[in-house]
Amino acid sequence: MVDVSQHNLVPEHNILDEADIEDVLEEYNIDRTDLPKIKRRDPALPDGAQPGDVVEIVRDSRTTDRAVVYRLVID
Repeated sequence: MVDVSQHNLVPEHNILDEADIEDVLEEYNIDRTDLPKIKRRDPALPDGAQPGDVVEIVRDSRTTDRAVVYRLVID
């Protein structure tokens, strides 16, 4: 079986700790539930991602070199 999360076209996914989550939510003045969602069963998620976790996704971008987005893990 292929581990999709290790494919070179899948962007980097990192689970944030609570301090980092609070910084992100404060920066954007939003609640955790306002974040876009990602299913727990998404094959690109790191092992151990649980519902309620916030994942930082870092993608390559043509215009900004790096694009960082955040997703709330749901069941």
